[in-house]
Amino acid sequence: MKSFYLLLFVSLSVSAIAQSQISNSKKIALPAKPVTIDVDVDKTAVIVVDMQNDFGSKGGMFDRAGIKIATIQKAVAPTARVLEAARQADIPIIYLKMGYQPDLSDVGSEDSPNRIGHLQFLHVGQPDTAPDGSKGRILIRGSWGTEIVSELKPRPDDIVLYKTRFSGFYQTDLDAILKKLGKKYLIVTGCTTSICVESTIRDAMFRDYSSVLLSDCTAEPMGANLSRSNYEASLLAIEAFGWVSSSDEFIKGSKAVNSTVARKQK
Repeated sequence: MKSFYLLLFVSLSVSAIAQSQISNSKKIALPAKPVTIDVDVDKTAVIVVDMQNDFGSKGGMFDRAGIKIATIQKAVAPTARVLEAARQADIPIIYLKMGYQPDLSDVGSEDSPNRIGHLQFLHVGQPDTAPDGSKGRILIRGSWGTEIVSELKPRPDDIVLYKTRFSGFYQTDLDAILKKLGKKYLIVTGCTTSICVESTIRDAMFRDYSSVLLSDCTAEPMGANLSRSNYEASLLAIEAFGWVSSSDEFIKGSKAVNSTVARKQK
């Protein structure tokens, strides 16, 4: 009987050690500014902020308003590679989309800065016609403009949330979903860097999440001609309440984790 329990103990110990090795192998030492951050893949989610037609596609709200979207479009390809790497590493992807109810009840009160800015300057709620001829309304849920750009189209198992303010945490289920999934680390992509992306990362820090912004997967058209652009200023600011890395570093780390885990499971 003693030999049975000894064998059982040894078996359980070996199993625990193996599981511990696999768990440890799923951590990425991600080079970043201001310092390298150790990211636990099992506790990580990728956040895609507002990469939708109204901001990043020809014929969208920004484009029609004369706002240059080239930098946003440039961020699409590296973001697509990051999403593919995340899926291969079983990292969940959460898309945030700016979009309002048809009756504009969620834009804010009459004197709300959010309402004034969106209705007076961005003409939210006004009728528009998509490049394919379909009719809709600017930044209204279900319209072409609120759909994610085609190159980054969500898959059935991805999570998609609408938001009505710059931060992805404001009156959304984002925090509850992340907690339910057991996530601590956020790999952040999207636009625009100094507004919705930075607001979301600030709010994440207030909730004790560790956010890593991938610098080539985010863009900011406003202030691009300044001696220091809004984009550059935001990257510097984000180092104070998060980390800044790149798509190449994230992809390299996630691939290394996949390879190590595969070897240990053999």
